Amino acid sequence: MSQQQWQRYLQSLREAPQRSSVAGIRRSMDALLDTGPHSGGSPYKDEDEEKPRLKGKKSRNQVSAPPGAPGGGSIGAPGPAAGGALEEEVEPESFKKHSHLDPNFWDETNELKPHIAQRMMKIVEDFLEGLDLDDAVTLEDVRLTGSLANYNWSKYSDLDLHLVVDFKSIDDDVSLVKGYFDGARLRWNDKHNIKIRGHEVEIYVENVGDVHHSSGLYSLMDMRWIVEPSPERITFDYISARAKADSILTQINLIERVLDETHKARSVLRSIDRLKKKIRAMRRAGLHSPAQEYSAENIAFKILRREGALDKLDEMKYTAYDLWMSMG
Repeated sequence: MSQQQWQRYLQSLREAPQRSSVAGIRRSMDALLDTGPHSGGSPYKDEDEEKPRLKGKKSRNQVSAPPGAPGGGSIGAPGPAAGGALEEEVEPESFKKHSHLDPNFWDETNELKPHIAQRMMKIVEDFLEGLDLDDAVTLEDVRLTGSLANYNWSKYSDLDLHLVVDFKSIDDDVSLVKGYFDGARLRWNDKHNIKIRGHEVEIYVENVGDVHHSSGLYSLMDMRWIVEPSPERITFDYISARAKADSILTQINLIERVLDETHKARSVLRSIDRLKKKIRAMRRAGLHSPAQEYSAENIAFKILRREGALDKLDEMKYTAYDLWMSMG
């Protein structure tokens, strides 16, 4: 891309149209939710559960648009330099270090509160009961990890529950078992929106012997630390992480423009696959570095996830695939 083309691209971002009114957004949501074989509009039971939360919003300026959306911040160059800051941009303060574990989950001795552990185990039991397997799955352990098992917790933190299973006890084809559990847990996480103390519960299934790159790991079955975290180990290089994230956000925006303007679906699919591999490799490199989950690469991944960039990439892939497979 020439410098002149790049400048035109940046100018087009600054001139993005304004977001719709609240009433218009509601009508658009209703139309989208009633598209397809189902009916009844929003899957949420009442207005209080509606996403995005529009209740009480009276003007379009009160409604946050996702990064890169019309009226939202620029994905390519977030911040004031792009002609308006990202309204959903992750603030550096969300990665700050605390002097204590989250008191909603941990007591003064850094032990998980029993009623919290009981609720988590009940969720795990319900997940396992819903599996379409002839024999019951034997759990080796259930482990809590992530920032809520560490000193870098924030309002963005999920409760990451890792179910440890011996895949070979189910079938000798470990990759087949892994694929089954990946699909099962993705369906579960997609269908459920369970929150404990305001934090969403995410279920993962891992094989016995899988290595954790985490400085905080707690066993719910034994109610003890496997790896107890230390606040002294936590340091963040937010500037580097933000730069890495912005580079990928720009590439996502460029892919979107190619899809919108040229409809070259196969080319877009290849670009998306390459970028997704790059993101996975970036995070893997960070987790295998001495800084592990505090590496700039892993923080960049978290920024991309929190700002909706990874979901946007998946949505574009679905759109490109459907375009490629369609026939006139």
